[in-house]
Amino acid sequence: MDQLVVWRFIDGKAGHEAQSQGLLEALQRKVALEVHEVQVAQVHRAAWQWLLGRFPCGRDLPAPDWIIGAGHRTHLPMLAARRARGGQIVVLMRPSLPLACFDWAVVPEHDRPGVAHNLIVTQGVLNTVCRAEQASSAKGLFLLGGPSKHYRWDDAAMVEQVRRIVAQQPEVEWVLTTSRRTPALTLQGVQSLQLENLTVVPVEATAPGWVRSRLQECGRVWVSEDSISMIFEALTAGAQVGLLDVPANGKHSRVQAAVQKLKADGRVSVGQGEPIVNPALPPLAEADRVADLLLARSSGLRRPA
Repeated sequence: MDQLVVWRFIDGKAGHEAQSQGLLEALQRKVALEVHEVQVAQVHRAAWQWLLGRFPCGRDLPAPDWIIGAGHRTHLPMLAARRARGGQIVVLMRPSLPLACFDWAVVPEHDRPGVAHNLIVTQGVLNTVCRAEQASSAKGLFLLGGPSKHYRWDDAAMVEQVRRIVAQQPEVEWVLTTSRRTPALTLQGVQSLQLENLTVVPVEATAPGWVRSRLQECGRVWVSEDSISMIFEALTAGAQVGLLDVPANGKHSRVQAAVQKLKADGRVSVGQGEPIVNPALPPLAEADRVADLLLARSSGLRRPA
């Protein structure tokens, strides 16, 4: 297949951009791509552009084979771009518009997407992590989230879980980082532990790609169970993944259901013992799997005249 042209729609949200970047990197491992980024903020009156069959933002760009984007704000601009210039739309996450509006929809199973001919269901959202080939079981990583609409938070209980794991495995060099949702009391608590084999690196002290780099080094990873994206990133890296207990918030949600399924499938460990990987389960490489499916199913890519 010759070099393919991709228009990647960007909405300014890091989580959305990580998903589309993960898919792009997987595609680039298989075929040559020419990628052009379109900032959604610069697309004005997308509905009118769709009606008129015009897309001024792409006037000087080569016609796309694929139009890729994540986030609701990308939907109308991508539809306008396809009507004006052709190509196939790959929308990531469950769209706000009907699935029939798009050529392909890549949706995590915890979003309960249903069944459709153009639907690709994934385990978790796509990410940019690759399988780690040189990770060491002598290095461990803690990834802490925080309270959310799906989970409450107990500062003291979280700090105690970290203390117990680190103390039980003194031979492991542990690094802990937080997220922007982590309460200040939790950060203060883990910093006050002052354990020789634990280094605390707050999220504010990390550079872009820091977690991704650590996942290539650390064979043992503990993630607070509210952090569904980080759980799947650790699994994609091939680490032994354990979950730190977090109290559920109210009714059983789709995120909680996804975590329970990972526990039931044996992909993650619970409790404070050493995390165990089920050797019978195939490794997760969802971005590569999706890339293979798109390449196999999109042999007749629509190119404008």
